[in-house]
Amino acid sequence: MITKYIENANFEDTGFSYTLSLISGKHKMVILYCLMEYGVVRFNELKRYLKNISDKTLSSNLKELEADHLIIRTEYPQIPPKVEYSLSGRGKSLMTVLDQLCIWGEENREY
Repeated sequence: MITKYIENANFEDTGFSYTLSLISGKHKMVILYCLMEYGVVRFNELKRYLKNISDKTLSSNLKELEADHLIIRTEYPQIPPKVEYSLSGRGKSLMTVLDQLCIWGEENREY
């Protein structure tokens, strides 16, 4: 039998830690969920969906998600500017995990 010792363990070396680093924060999972549900979404639509979020916070979260290759930002060169966000292939692969969180929440919600 193999015994694991916590003294030698390092949480930061785990896949769980890496996944949390990508989706941690108050809004990132909600943004990903919105894109999963609605596909292509514009900045102001995300802002209305999230309700009480500042432009700066939303913009920062979107930039981080884009840098982590979880979402795609498409900018159209027109006046007024048009920017749309959607899930990348990598972001879509994370939806299985988020979908399981939704299922667990529905099954364990106290009404």
